[in-house]
Amino acid sequence: MTTLPLPRRLLAETVGTALLVTIVVGSGIAASRLSPDDTGLQLLQNSITTALGLAVLILLFGPVSGAHFNPVVTASAWLLDRRQGRDDRLTGRDVVAYTLAQTTGAVLGALLANAMFTLPLGQIATTTRTGSGLWLGEIVATAGLVALIFALARSGRGPLSAAAVGAYIGAAYWFTSSTSFANPAVTVGRMFSDTFAGIAPASVPAFVIAQLIGALLGLGLVVALYPRAIHNSARPVPTGK
Repeated sequence: MTTLPLPRRLLAETVGTALLVTIVVGSGIAASRLSPDDTGLQLLQNSITTALGLAVLILLFGPVSGAHFNPVVTASAWLLDRRQGRDDRLTGRDVVAYTLAQTTGAVLGALLANAMFTLPLGQIATTTRTGSGLWLGEIVATAGLVALIFALARSGRGPLSAAAVGAYIGAAYWFTSSTSFANPAVTVGRMFSDTFAGIAPASVPAFVIAQLIGALLGLGLVVALYPRAIHNSARPVPTGK
């Protein structure tokens, strides 16, 4: 994967993350309009759409960039490569470039969703998401996501990533208190839509910190369970919404 030109991989990460946020935000807007009096039904509609859409995006962009769409996934891949002494995979430059591409794509995706539903492009979310319970939910969601992605990659089951990651995110909408953002770039992007899926800027830093903690915990579990990759070619193909 990393033998492909970096600009090509960055295009995949930018467009893929943009479409992921468009799916999350757009389905949230549609759900709130279709089922205005039933929050549970809105969440069901949002989670099913995100799970299915994420699986499709992984299949579409995975062969080009690995379909990370998520800075903690990219950073985790880099850390695992360094631990195994691999210098032929992601570089530090790649990690920075991927993160910028993912964050840019996430913002563009929110703006695209706003535009499709004829909402103001310059809006900022006002939904406050704070509290120890939500932060713990983000730690759990991100730890599980990172553990799943790299467990599959290091055990030679990477082709299952699309279905498995989509299923995990769809489930994590419901079993975590935070509805499983599990992605710093997507969290930033969701600031730019004051809709069902939005998050107020003041709530973002704590969410991102929780996601970083979760990623480290997930990595620790992977290293304990799968000290070495079974196949050297195994790579993560996932994300988080």
